[in-house]
Amino acid sequence: MSAVELFEDFFFIQRDFLTGNHFVCRGPEPALIDTGFIADTERTLDLIRDLGADPARVGRIVNTHTHYDHCGANRVIQDRSGCEILLSVTGKHFMDTRDDWAMWWRYHEAPDGYFHCARGIEDGETVRIGRYEFEARCTPGHAGDLLVLYNRKHRLLISSDTLWENDMAMINVRVEGSRALFCQLESLDRLAGLDAALVCPGHGRPFTDAGAAIDRARTRVRRFLAHPEKLGADTVKKILVYSLLTRGPIEAEAFEAECLASNWFRETVDLYFDGRYESMYRRTLEGLAGRGLIQRDGTRIYSALMTS
Repeated sequence: MSAVELFEDFFFIQRDFLTGNHFVCRGPEPALIDTGFIADTERTLDLIRDLGADPARVGRIVNTHTHYDHCGANRVIQDRSGCEILLSVTGKHFMDTRDDWAMWWRYHEAPDGYFHCARGIEDGETVRIGRYEFEARCTPGHAGDLLVLYNRKHRLLISSDTLWENDMAMINVRVEGSRALFCQLESLDRLAGLDAALVCPGHGRPFTDAGAAIDRARTRVRRFLAHPEKLGADTVKKILVYSLLTRGPIEAEAFEAECLASNWFRETVDLYFDGRYESMYRRTLEGLAGRGLIQRDGTRIYSALMTS
C-alpha cells in the first residue's frame, strides 16, 4: 500500500487487518504514530525508509495502544535510534509492570515486545508529533489504554481501533472487563464531540463521514449488549481470522486442533456457548468460508484477507 501525504511531510500508511495502519512525520528526527505488527517489522521499516525517513534517526514514537499489531516494531526502532516512546498513562503502567495480560499478548499467546516508555500521555494533553500538534483523548473500550489523536487545525482524527468505518474492533470482555462495551459507548460519545473532516482508523482506509461511522458503531455495541452471544460469535470470528493471518496456509486439521486447545477459544465458548467447542468452531469456519474470508487449498486453509 502506497503512503498518502495528509499534509506537508505527514504521511498515512494503510496496512491490513493483521498490521495496524501507521504514520510517519518526516524531519531531521522523524516521528511515528504506531509501528505495525511485530512479525511485519522489516516491512514496516522498509515503508518508513521509502518515505525518506531513517528508522535509526527516529526521535519519537507515539502509540495509540499496546496491542502487538500497533507497537510491533517499537523495540527494534528504539534499539537503533534511542527514540522516546509515549503511551497513554494507562499504557505506560501496563508496559512498566510488564502486564502482558492487559496488553493482550498473553491472551493471544503472542511473543513479547517490551520496550521503554519515556512518559505517559494524560487525557486532553497536547502532543507534538514532528512539527504538528495533536490533542490526545483517552478512549477505552477495545483496549484499556487506547487513545486517539486529533489535529484541530486540519480536522484530522487518528481514531486507531476506537472507530472504524463499517466494522468495529473486537471487544474482549475477558481482558477488558464487563464494562468494556459501556466504555466503548462513552468513547464514541467523546469522538462525536470532535469536528473531524477526515478519520484515519487503525485498520482500513481513511473516511470522511465520522458521524455515520459513530452511529453504526453505537448500533453494533447496543446489539452486543442486548444479545451477548453475538459478541461471543464476533470474538471467535475475529480471532480465527487473525490466527490464520499470522500463520499463513495451514493444515485444516492442525488448525482446528490448535484452536480447540487454545485458552482464548475455550474461554470464549465457555462464556457464551456452554462449551460447545467443536460445533462453534465448525459453524464459524463455515460462515467465514461462505463470505469468502477463508479459502481452502486441498487439505490446507488460509485467510483470503490481503496483507501488506
